Amino acid sequence: MNEFRKAREDYEATPIPQELEDRVRAGIRQGKANYRRQRWRKYATGAAACLVVLVGALNLSPTVAAAAAEVPVLGGLFRILTVRDFHGEEDGINYDISVPGVEAEGGLAQRVNDVIQEKVNAHLAKAQQDWEDYKEAFFATGGTQEEWGGRTMDVVVDYEVKSQTDTRLSFVVTFGEGWVASMEETYCYNLDLAEARDITLAELLGENWVERCNETVRAGIAASVDEEGFTFFFAPEEGGFATVDENTAFYIREDGVPVLVFPRYSIAAGAAGSPEFPVEGE
Repeated sequence: MNEFRKAREDYEATPIPQELEDRVRAGIRQGKANYRRQRWRKYATGAAACLVVLVGALNLSPTVAAAAAEVPVLGGLFRILTVRDFHGEEDGINYDISVPGVEAEGGLAQRVNDVIQEKVNAHLAKAQQDWEDYKEAFFATGGTQEEWGGRTMDVVVDYEVKSQTDTRLSFVVTFGEGWVASMEETYCYNLDLAEARDITLAELLGENWVERCNETVRAGIAASVDEEGFTFFFAPEEGGFATVDENTAFYIREDGVPVLVFPRYSIAAGAAGSPEFPVEGE
């Protein structure tokens, strides 16, 4: 039996006290073995980035809502403005939040900003509720103030522009939450601002884009197998990679190459991170 399959089965079989079931089960299941208790830090490299629009309706303090700046970083048909920037602690939650927004003519930028705003609202509200539920469950099940020991939660919202031209913008959005359990959600946006539309893999790779992407991912997985036959990737029958589709996330590199992005734990063990596969020329 593949050791990761057994590890996942053992993890799912771990008993959870009934009194914690409703409050922390989802967070604990996201914790996954060696990723527990890891603190989130400011992501300086890789895909740890995000673009968000944060509004006063968020359930955050005035300090968060008031931390605003405008820093244009792109020209041409569009620019990115930093509309919120907050790094600090409040009620046991360490916030590491940078919030830009796309400004461009037409409705595409506003549509994208509105979608991301909803995700940010939901992410921060969930993090705050998770933290309150965890504290309540901790003390309700016999935990003491001494055992609590000043525990904190880390909440990250940040962004990274992957590529841009005069008319095109590609960026990655990541939301992070870290405490006794951790989660990471990544969203990719690839926009043609001149034509006010999303850019697709089919457009970039042609009509056989599914086959090209699948071949790339399978080749990458095969290359990850070491001389003893070990790989972090799950077999297809164990919930591993099967195929790409229209919902597969990707960003566009500066050289125009699309890079497929898979969520952590979706096709591989947590140690593999969020696997990425550049789909280069045929």
